[in-house]
Amino acid sequence: MTLEQFRLDGKVAVVTGAASGIGQATAVALSDAGARLVLGDRDADGLEKTVLMVAEAVGVPTDVSNKADVTALVDRAVTHYGRLDVMANIAGIMGAGGPITSIEEGLLDRVLAVNLKGVFFGVQAALQVMSEQRSGSIVNMASAAIDHPAPGLAAYSMAKAGVAMLTRVAAQEGGPVGVRVNAVAPGFVVTPMTQRGEPERMAEVEKTMRRRSALGAIGDPDDIANAVLYLASDASRFMTGQILRPNGGTVMPS
Repeated sequence: MTLEQFRLDGKVAVVTGAASGIGQATAVALSDAGARLVLGDRDADGLEKTVLMVAEAVGVPTDVSNKADVTALVDRAVTHYGRLDVMANIAGIMGAGGPITSIEEGLLDRVLAVNLKGVFFGVQAALQVMSEQRSGSIVNMASAAIDHPAPGLAAYSMAKAGVAMLTRVAAQEGGPVGVRVNAVAPGFVVTPMTQRGEPERMAEVEKTMRRRSALGAIGDPDDIANAVLYLASDASRFMTGQILRPNGGTVMPS
């Protein structure tokens, strides 16, 4: 019975950012648990590769910063499979770093558009469908940056902090109609997004992050995908409005 609660047989899940990294790992994890998938990403080639990695899926090229794209993605789940049980808002970008005084408005707008507005559009579209069903689980992607201020990551951290509060508000609104809303706030994870730089510099970053971890470890996408699976499944049926933190112990908020 315990293991069966993690199964998603017969359920339909939408995953954004599915072309690589945590989004791709999430698609595989949900598929392995029995879900039928509708996958979205701007990277059409990467999206097609993910579709081929899972049992049953439809790929829909999607820019999450465009509300119409996100609405169409969710609509595709309903028209193709007849329902929506899980919405995993994974898509995100890091954006160029730098001190607050150097951040240009265009960069700020882009980071907020993808990391915050994109999640908002996903929550909005999913809540509309799930409220009518009176069931569903929404999982948003936050970050350890919501707990640990890091110089040079103002735009990214602001967006992810917004995701955390959006999650709580949506949980309050979704609860009375049977919809759970939670978030995952990963620590440092080796993904294409975090590996942009010279190999020597990336090795130093990973070394630093290992030192900050109570486990002396850094994460991989599967670690985060497993957390998403838990929140998507009935195993977490008594959880809503919560921030799950798979971060190796780098931060331990009370």
